[in-house]
Amino acid sequence: MSRTIDVEALCAEKGLRITEQRRVIARVLSESDDHPDVEKLHARAAAIDSGISIATVYRTVRLFEEAGILERHDFGDGRARYEAAPEAHHDHLIDVETGKVIEFVDPEVEQLQRLIAERLGYRLVDHRMELYGVSLDRKG
Repeated sequence: MSRTIDVEALCAEKGLRITEQRRVIARVLSESDDHPDVEKLHARAAAIDSGISIATVYRTVRLFEEAGILERHDFGDGRARYEAAPEAHHDHLIDVETGKVIEFVDPEVEQLQRLIAERLGYRLVDHRMELYGVSLDRKG
């Protein structure tokens, strides 16, 4: 799934003060096509501005998450990983060997989830689905 979300613009919409270091971190997040953890975010941001500390990245990520700009994911690898809050719903398939995260949308799965909720007496208002797998092309 290819998407670019302007994290800096989301900060402005939420009324967050945007320092130069937050601007760099926002840009790194906007340009990420993976789901980086704080260490990866710090490495990418520090490559742009060597003055950005890992503590600044932690504080900024927490601020962005609390403002609803970022979503935190735990894909079972012991690290919190982040993505800009998506404009449209999507699910994730995680390769347990490489850690690669694939985003997908499947209308049949979405419909089935709504039907299951209704069958159990509920109206679905939100959900999160994560599938974990290994490549079928794997040798061995």
